[in-house]
Amino acid sequence: MNDIATYESQVDHCIVQFAPLVKRIALHMMASLPPSVELDDVIQSGMLGLLDAAKRFKNTYGAQFETYAVQRIRGAMLDGLRQSDWLPRTLRKSLRQVDVMISKLEQRHGRPPLEQELADALNMPLEEYQRLLQDARGHQLVFSEDLERRGEENAIDASYADDRPDPLQVLLNEDVRRTLVQAIEDLPDREKKMMGLYYEQELNMREIGEVLGVTESRVCQMHTQAIARLRARLRVSNYSK
Repeated sequence: MNDIATYESQVDHCIVQFAPLVKRIALHMMASLPPSVELDDVIQSGMLGLLDAAKRFKNTYGAQFETYAVQRIRGAMLDGLRQSDWLPRTLRKSLRQVDVMISKLEQRHGRPPLEQELADALNMPLEEYQRLLQDARGHQLVFSEDLERRGEENAIDASYADDRPDPLQVLLNEDVRRTLVQAIEDLPDREKKMMGLYYEQELNMREIGEVLGVTESRVCQMHTQAIARLRARLRVSNYSK
């Protein structure tokens, strides 16, 4: 009984100690999410991820735990966003068209297409295309239907079948990871730099804009564009198998 009480006390202490980490991750993620997403909802999902990490982790709650917890927290946040399905159906359809056009133009030209080329191919003015990118900021890198193959179980759902790992687990698949790394390497230089500043250095959109000499909204557009390129590459890789 004392062991159970001690364990519960350790978990409670961990939650209190690392709650600020959840808020920091949530605020960073909110910078690339649409206004319709509530910060409290993202934090709540993240706290569930932290609780899950605290219950699973067996060692002292130090730097090693924080590294482990970050993945669980972010995974829980992405899971919450996926389940809430906040992206309007019409906008998601438009993003599908962007993904398909990116793939077509890449195959045609042997390089990532420019924004103007994509806008022209989609029969819309550049300003309208950029507005689409702005409206779709924060859309997911992986949608579950993108990882389905004919006659097979959904890859994300399969990853949940045993012990419910976080949704990022699907990205740990060696083939997916290799494809994603190469896709990031193939991004246009400006978008690749933006992704590094956001995901590696953890700068927010305003700070990235100052580094790149563009507006915060322009950084959001670039982020959406980069994610669309990565999604297009992942879809092509998956369906070619």
